[in-house]
Amino acid sequence: MHITRKKTRQIQAGKVKIGGDAPISVQSMCSTDTRDVKATVEQIRQLETAGCELIRVAVPDEAAADALPKIKAAMTVPLIADIHFDHRLALKAAEVVDCVRINPGNIGAWWKVQEVIKAVNERGIPLRVGVNGGSLERPLLDKYGWPSPEALSESALNAVHALEDEGFTNMKVSLKASDVHHAIDAYYLFSTQSNYPLHIGITEAGTAMTGAVKSAIGLGWLLSQGIGDTLRVSLAADPVEEVKVGFEILKSLELRHRGINVIACPTCGRVEIDVVRMANELEQKLGHIKTPLNVSVLGCVVNGIGEGKEADIGIAGGEGKGILFKKGKLMRKVPMDELMDTLIYEVEQLAKEKEAEANGTAPTGSSDGQVEAGWELMGHAPDDQSTIVRDIPVLPSKP
Repeated sequence: MHITRKKTRQIQAGKVKIGGDAPISVQSMCSTDTRDVKATVEQIRQLETAGCELIRVAVPDEAAADALPKIKAAMTVPLIADIHFDHRLALKAAEVVDCVRINPGNIGAWWKVQEVIKAVNERGIPLRVGVNGGSLERPLLDKYGWPSPEALSESALNAVHALEDEGFTNMKVSLKASDVHHAIDAYYLFSTQSNYPLHIGITEAGTAMTGAVKSAIGLGWLLSQGIGDTLRVSLAADPVEEVKVGFEILKSLELRHRGINVIACPTCGRVEIDVVRMANELEQKLGHIKTPLNVSVLGCVVNGIGEGKEADIGIAGGEGKGILFKKGKLMRKVPMDELMDTLIYEVEQLAKEKEAEANGTAPTGSSDGQVEAGWELMGHAPDDQSTIVRDIPVLPSKP
């Protein structure tokens, strides 16, 4: 499947470009009380370490707005202020942050929006027009009877056109609903009628597991259609998990490549190593690596040899032995009690090699070492080895 992204306008929040040909960015929102600067900064640092590229904080009152300068000074990624009801908070936040989010359904009279436009224009920062199914304007609810996709789309388009009438175009738009079908339809309807960059998400998606599934389905479909320029996975969980899920969605569609992608077999009665523990341990211990790498953990020799070749590096184990793969080659036999430590070391070394290559500082020659025959290492020698060493599948000829 080839994904062609829709060409949207490009805006910029801080140093992060959104829309156009910019990478789809991953963002999250702090769950801390913004007035608690220490706790908020601590969580922001955790999010930055996880790779979060834009971070939003709630600004429910003036005390929260007063905390923004200290928070902003302690972070390295753009800061977004989330404003509802009181436009004066948006005016104060605009003096500090990189983007202001307002909701046209609850911000109040139009003159208040005009003041916000003036404030963000003076600082050259964008607005996020955030439409939400839970806070639609009364006339649209009366018209459609419920917060339907059509109502969400019309609300967003009305806001965009009104802002355009004021000469303002520095904006991105979101249309969030908790129902996957409704969110998909709303974003799709808007996307066919506007080229403003879209912040996509399924709001109130649920717990870590439920929300991740709903977000993967909803955001995955939109992204597969080329819709979406930045995303947030909304989970009732640690915000760091939102970032992890967001990147995994993008990595699965090959829209972003970052960090370790663990390929692990689903386990069955043939598995002879603790794949579940190993895969989880890898993700935890190698979470600091930003270089894109496919790492496989396979628990038997049935598929381990062949599937391991698809990864940058990996292991397969069985009958008390382990095999290390690297760059599609069978490297060496490793004792079972050394398997995880060996793999973690080799992954970190490979990441350094790839970083050096990207920076043009890679040493000449190869350090892959002696490559041994995989099946013999495991003590297996099938009669027909051609099915094992074949590099590409043999497909039927086209008529």
